[in-house]
Amino acid sequence: MTADPSDSRVPVTVLTGYLGSGKTTLLNRILTERHGHRIAVIENEFGEIGIDNELVVNANEEVFEMNNGCICCTVRGDLIRILGNLMKRRDRFDHILIETTGLADPAPVIQTNYVHDEDRELTRLDAVIAVVDSRHVAAHLDDSHECLEQIAFADVVVLNKTDLVDEAAADALEARVRGINTLARVHRAVRADVSIDALLSVGGFDLARAVELEPTFLTESDHEHDATVGSASVELHAELDEDLLTAWIGTLLRERGTDIFRSKGILAVRGRAERVVFQGVHMLFDMVPGAPWGDAPRTSRMVFIGRNLDRGVLEAGLRACCA
Repeated sequence: MTADPSDSRVPVTVLTGYLGSGKTTLLNRILTERHGHRIAVIENEFGEIGIDNELVVNANEEVFEMNNGCICCTVRGDLIRILGNLMKRRDRFDHILIETTGLADPAPVIQTNYVHDEDRELTRLDAVIAVVDSRHVAAHLDDSHECLEQIAFADVVVLNKTDLVDEAAADALEARVRGINTLARVHRAVRADVSIDALLSVGGFDLARAVELEPTFLTESDHEHDATVGSASVELHAELDEDLLTAWIGTLLRERGTDIFRSKGILAVRGRAERVVFQGVHMLFDMVPGAPWGDAPRTSRMVFIGRNLDRGVLEAGLRACCA
């Protein structure tokens, strides 16, 4: 599925993954393979990639142009400034990929697009990708909140190094990942060999597009939750009052936003002929009009991904917003 042709903003993908997951291998592929895409890659420390010097067209600049049509940047300073510099070369790329460090929470990168007006006018978030080390991630999930949060924020999870585990272990890991994040699309890989098309333009942050592509996107959430981080979904066959809804969501995210990593929803609001598409990242949220309901049942669905979620409390809160 292609993006809205009327939307001229540059799609942005955020790439994350715990130390040793194979994120650098994936970056090397993007920067060197002849995949036909023009991607600007913003990398935290260029030296970690290990690209051969002859691939760099002008190594004295902060923005590096690669010989396969891609661009690589170093973030020596502010991300907003780097994005501004990149947009001066807008005609040279079609997609931006921002890589975070292995110990980073991807939320600050995502929130940049929410709080900076110029970024929102020029770019749009497409998806968060998390690369996972299938052999060693189990230990990290038990003692690293960064590793958990990377998976919880992801729209796409790449279970890498599956050649180092047997099928039963891979199945168990995928089940655990789906317990943490019911909405993510999961791909198994060896040496990060995943089709670039499976990673770009997936619409993970464009909920209206995601639901159009997969109508059950917000309903397939019957998975066991991780001990601390998991998903909770709520579905009501009812219309909501817009004022009550806005007040409840504002209070919920203000009080629990630290623990609610991602929240998404397609909502039926009384007096609105179109769906209301809800997206939240921690305490920041947005509600925009989606496709008209037409003759479809007016049903409100929300999914929350975070720490120590109480589905009963969330359902009661949303139910109290019924018109």
